[in-house]
Amino acid sequence: MVTEGLGRALPIVAFLLAITAVAELSDRAGVFDVIGHWIARHGRHRMWLLWLLFSGFAVTCTIFLSLDTTAVLLTPVALAVANQIGVPPRPFALTTLWIANTGSLLLPVSNLTNLLALQRLEMLGVDHTAYVRLALAPAIASIAITLAVIAALHWRDLGTRYAVDPPADPHDRFLLRCAALACLVIGPAFAAGLPPWAVAAAAALVLAAATAWRAPQHLKHLNLPWLMALAFAALTIGVAAAHDAGLLTPLLNLAGTGTTAPDLLRAAGTSALTSNAINNLPAYLALEPAAAGDRLRLMAVLIGTNAGPLVTPWASLATLLWLQRCRAAGVRWRLWRLALGGFTCASLSVLGATLAVRLVSS
Repeated sequence: MVTEGLGRALPIVAFLLAITAVAELSDRAGVFDVIGHWIARHGRHRMWLLWLLFSGFAVTCTIFLSLDTTAVLLTPVALAVANQIGVPPRPFALTTLWIANTGSLLLPVSNLTNLLALQRLEMLGVDHTAYVRLALAPAIASIAITLAVIAALHWRDLGTRYAVDPPADPHDRFLLRCAALACLVIGPAFAAGLPPWAVAAAAALVLAAATAWRAPQHLKHLNLPWLMALAFAALTIGVAAAHDAGLLTPLLNLAGTGTTAPDLLRAAGTSALTSNAINNLPAYLALEPAAAGDRLRLMAVLIGTNAGPLVTPWASLATLLWLQRCRAAGVRWRLWRLALGGFTCASLSVLGATLAVRLVSS
């Protein structure tokens, strides 16, 4: 049990640490800042266009660099750019939070739960490419529904215009290009099915070498999630032990069986509720056996743990990190209102994505 748990956790822990290093070094090189300012300048002073461009960047960042990168690094960029051009920051902040979760289905590297699921799917003959085909329809549905909900909630703000273009900040051009190239290369490498931990580690080493040469001060105090990595490994082992002891049988019964649309909605809904009650990572580990070796049920569980944890602050680490960044920028949220909006978005996204899985597989 311990050996199996560690075997599952170690490649994912390695990926988590390496991709965080890539994201942090890219941020310090100015990649996120430059893209944020480019989006503002190409918004043509129209909030709708600015928000759509930003949403596209948030989706791309989430898919290729993981949801935590979007929550941690894109949130302060969004808030800073909104402040510089004098537009309401809330639509952009909310986009980073919700897209970080609901947009994390498409690639295995988009969310740690996906990497865990891929390990099980490979046992069913579903490789990396087949995973992407399976996840494509629910990913599109989840993202489209999320953006539609945000647009409906903030249509007044998005209908305005802005007059000021943000100033460009100076950056080391060589280091900026190296970091941008690293981010561009790892995307196709992930999509091609190369081992995620190896791709991320190689990119991190190359980027660290370039940073050491051009700006060694950027290597100091990197915020690598060591505590999260240890907690993840411990959770993997702990939930496996709980399963062996039969403690999670009532939860598995709640998720039901079968692959009809109501069956898949039951599995997705149970995983979404469990994610909001505890956290999406232990929720996935607890409900993974409910898939009963079926790829459609496993995708339903993933939908619930990816698109569902938008109601409680602790449902996803990305939400906690996002709240911290918002508070640091002086943007405050009423948690009950955030939870209400999150419930609406999560309910519709989980419903739409789960039905999309059933429709494309029928």
